[in-house]
Amino acid sequence: MKILNRPAISILIFILLLGLAPASSATAFSVSGQAAVLMEQKTGRVLFEKQPHTQMRIASITKIMTAILAIESGKMERYVKVSDSAVRTEGSSIYLKPGERIKLEDLVYGLMLRSGNDAAAAIGEYVGGSEEGFAFLMNQKAAEIGMYNTVFSNPHGLDNKENHYSTAYDMALLTRYAMNNDLYRKISGAKVHRAPNPEETWDREWRNKNRLLSMYSFCTGGKTGYTKRAKRTLVTTAKKGEMELIAVTLNAPNDWNDHISMFESGFSTFDMAEVIPKGEIQLDKKPYKDGNVFIGRAILYPASEREFGTFSVEYKLKPPKGGKFPDELVNGMATAGKAIIYLDGRAVKSVPIHFKRISQKRTGYINGLKRFIPIAMGLKSNG
Repeated sequence: MKILNRPAISILIFILLLGLAPASSATAFSVSGQAAVLMEQKTGRVLFEKQPHTQMRIASITKIMTAILAIESGKMERYVKVSDSAVRTEGSSIYLKPGERIKLEDLVYGLMLRSGNDAAAAIGEYVGGSEEGFAFLMNQKAAEIGMYNTVFSNPHGLDNKENHYSTAYDMALLTRYAMNNDLYRKISGAKVHRAPNPEETWDREWRNKNRLLSMYSFCTGGKTGYTKRAKRTLVTTAKKGEMELIAVTLNAPNDWNDHISMFESGFSTFDMAEVIPKGEIQLDKKPYKDGNVFIGRAILYPASEREFGTFSVEYKLKPPKGGKFPDELVNGMATAGKAIIYLDGRAVKSVPIHFKRISQKRTGYINGLKRFIPIAMGLKSNG
C-alpha cells in the first residue's frame, strides 16, 4: 500500500468525560527561596511556583548538566588524565592530583556527591575538549531541552563568569530530563561512593552532601549548590507511590525545609489519575474495520481533588479509506492519530494512538470455525 502524500486530516471520534477518585487535601505553605518550582516528573506539570522564570545565578546545581553530558558521552568507563588547570580550580574539591588517571564514572560521582569543582573542570576538558568547548555543549543541550532562560559558561557554576544563570523552572526541566537516565538516577541518589586511589594505600570514599537523602525518607537524589553571589541553591527529587516530584529552590536560606514542605504538599494535594488506560480504545463506533486502535501505556496525570472530575479526552484519528485504515503499516502497526487530554477545558497533554491490523489468517480461521460448528451439530444439513 502506498503512503498517501496529502495534508494530514483528522476527525473527531469521541470525547469522554472521566470521573476519577479524589485525592486528599493539603495545608498551605510558603518557601524561603527567592525562586522555587515543584514539578511532577512524568508529565512536567508545575504543581507549585514562585518566580519560576526569574533568571538567577545557580551555583553548583550547574553540575546536573555536567553530569548528564558526561553520562551521555558514552565514555564513563574510560580514564581521564587530570590536568594542572583542573586541579587548581577553586572551591569545593575531591582533591585530584595533576597527571593522575581516574575513571570518568568516578569523576561524575565526585562531581555529584562532593560537588568537586576540580572534577567538573576535568570532565569539561575531557568531554568538551576545553571548558569553553564543554560550555558550548551545555548550551546546545539546554536548547534541546527547552531551557530558554539559561546560559552556561562553565561546568561547575563558580562565579568566575558573568553570563552564567538559569531559572527555577529551567533547572526543573533539566532535572526531569536527567532523571530519565538510569545511571544518572543511580549516581544522584547514591549516599556513598568508593573510588580506587592507586597512588595511595587507601581508596577515596565520598559521602553525599545532599542531607535530604537522610532527612526525608522519600528523597531519591538531587544536587546542592552555594556561592557568595548565588547563595544557597538546591535541586532534589522524591518519590511516593506512583508520583515522582522535582523540587528546585534558588537563593533559599532554609532550603531543606522548603523542599520537605513542597514535597509534602505535592504528595498530599495531588494524586496520579489514570486518564486513559492501556490497551484498546473502546469507542461507540469502530473507526476501522480491518483493525483496532489502542494506547501503548496507561496515561497518568497529576490532579488535585477539585480537578479529578474535570478531565476530558478528545480522540482524533485519521479518516478511514473504504472503511479501512488509510496508511501503510510497519510490522502490522502504524500511528492512527492522537488523544488530547483536557484538564478543566485546557489541553495539557497529547499522546499517540496506534493502529494494529487484525490478522486476516486468524479472522478467516475463526469465521470458518463459526461455519463448521453448526454443521457439526446438525443444525445445517442438505437433508
